[in-house]
Amino acid sequence: MAFPPGFLDELRGRLSLAGLVGRRVRLLRRGREYAGLCPFHNEKTPSFYVVEDKGFFHCFGCGAHGDAIGFAMRADNLDFLEAVEKLAAEAGLAVPKSTPEERERAQRQKTLQEALEAAAAFYEGRLWGPAGVAARDYLRGRDLDEATIRHFRLGCAPADRQALRRALLPEFPEPLLIEAGLLRKPEEGEAYDYFRERVMFPILDRGGRVIAFGGRVIGAGEPKYLNSPETPVFEKGRVLYGWAGARAALRLGGGENLVVSEGYMDVIALHRAGFKAAVAPLGTALTEAHLAELWRLAPEPVLCFDGDQAGERAAARALRRALPLLRPGQSLLFASLPAGEDPDSLIRTEGRAAFEEALRAARPLSRVLWELAVAARPVDTPERRADLERRLEEEIRLIADRAVQSEYRRFLRERLYEASRLARPAFGPAREPRRRHVSDGPPRPPRSPERAQRELFLGLLLRRPEFIEEFCEELSRIEFPEPELDRLRQAILGMLPLRPDLDAERLQQHLGQCGFADLVGGLEANIAAHAGFASRGGDDPEVIRRGLKEPLQLLRMRGAGDHAEAERAFAADPSVENWQRLQALKERDAQEGPIGGQVC
Repeated sequence: MAFPPGFLDELRGRLSLAGLVGRRVRLLRRGREYAGLCPFHNEKTPSFYVVEDKGFFHCFGCGAHGDAIGFAMRADNLDFLEAVEKLAAEAGLAVPKSTPEERERAQRQKTLQEALEAAAAFYEGRLWGPAGVAARDYLRGRDLDEATIRHFRLGCAPADRQALRRALLPEFPEPLLIEAGLLRKPEEGEAYDYFRERVMFPILDRGGRVIAFGGRVIGAGEPKYLNSPETPVFEKGRVLYGWAGARAALRLGGGENLVVSEGYMDVIALHRAGFKAAVAPLGTALTEAHLAELWRLAPEPVLCFDGDQAGERAAARALRRALPLLRPGQSLLFASLPAGEDPDSLIRTEGRAAFEEALRAARPLSRVLWELAVAARPVDTPERRADLERRLEEEIRLIADRAVQSEYRRFLRERLYEASRLARPAFGPAREPRRRHVSDGPPRPPRSPERAQRELFLGLLLRRPEFIEEFCEELSRIEFPEPELDRLRQAILGMLPLRPDLDAERLQQHLGQCGFADLVGGLEANIAAHAGFASRGGDDPEVIRRGLKEPLQLLRMRGAGDHAEAERAFAADPSVENWQRLQALKERDAQEGPIGGQVC
């Protein structure tokens, strides 16, 4: 029987060929393909390959070749219709019946797409005509050249409420244009154009056919972005803007990342900057269907949402929606952007290299899951750490694949252990500053060369927080006799397991909120006064790394005299603070030897 246009494409699109074949064949990933022993003839060396992104299997031994339907026919000894019915039931699709009504519906679907294509041509023509001046100015203001505009078939819906209706009515009946989402029919009065005075973005299906539109208002107005209503050919929760172009780019190879952004302009800006495998949902959260579409293209798409709270919430929702669907080799990566930036703005202001850096720093789903959990509530007591473990276990149980679930449990327990270890004080109980009597007069802040080196070490870490983990062992073992510096040291160590991704600005903001604002400002001033290399080298990572090692080496050399100095201090002032310092040094020397050794 003949099926309606698009039905078989929809069926194949809803199925994972590797998943279907993997029920019968043990498949191993080899690059972008899967390999295994052919189920259709006896062999000892794998010659059977599944190419997921292109939707076919092939055996170089016996010549078997086909798609998901062909595999079901061969593997289960079914005819074509039986295979379609079996796979449609798995995919949750109703098999169309070959009735006059169904044939009429199939023809109407074809006609809907023809009307949508005609609308796209109309909008394109208006953009390049006299009525499209404002739309062209807007697009050029977003740094889009003519080649990019034409590649994405961008257009312009005029302000006239009847412009599209008048243009298409001679060829397409009004009820069909309403069904296609091109016209809106009020309860009273005549139908009018659904899109007006907007820059138009055609939305394509996997075959590159126009199935809907997105419209961005020109100037002020709400809603800022408007999508077509759902129609027989358009289901918003299943469509990704730019999918067909991303698939074409990924087929060329070259190791390009599949990037998931938030909007049309992000996709277009990424494409123009050379990141051609970019897609975006249509103003909605990622759905299970969206994730399936992404994994058809790449095993680990990179989610790169806007650098604001809404973007962080969208990433968290995507993570939790993905957890039950994770499979060996199938996951997500998360790229963070500077506060207030999106891919489009970042590329326009800082260039391609800035976005490449964001992609290189993308974090795996497992790490982001940990970060979200520890950021939700404090974890500074045994009870709170137990609560963290309970919450993480609840998340882990959502993962359906047992092997992946087991690996997540191991990974997160390692992080729990590390967080607990780093949260412990470096030397015995936390020290409280000695209480002064009024008669003591104002405290005399020590300004020894040793203190200057300790301030320099802390100041450089605050300037480049990515080095905290590298130098955390040294940071935890260096003696900080100054109470205010010691409290700052402990605050930095306490933040490491909770927010390892903090940049300098956000780390310093957090410390300022904890009461260290003046001290942090003084450390920065100390760098300017005593670290000429930092001023000359700016924020170059290697310059900062060398700068961290210099005060560290001086502190190690002076560490041999710490013990004698502590004994003299206690003899002169037998306070609890000086006693704890002396005992801590004795314990350090007995258990760990002199400062130095391995880093974290």
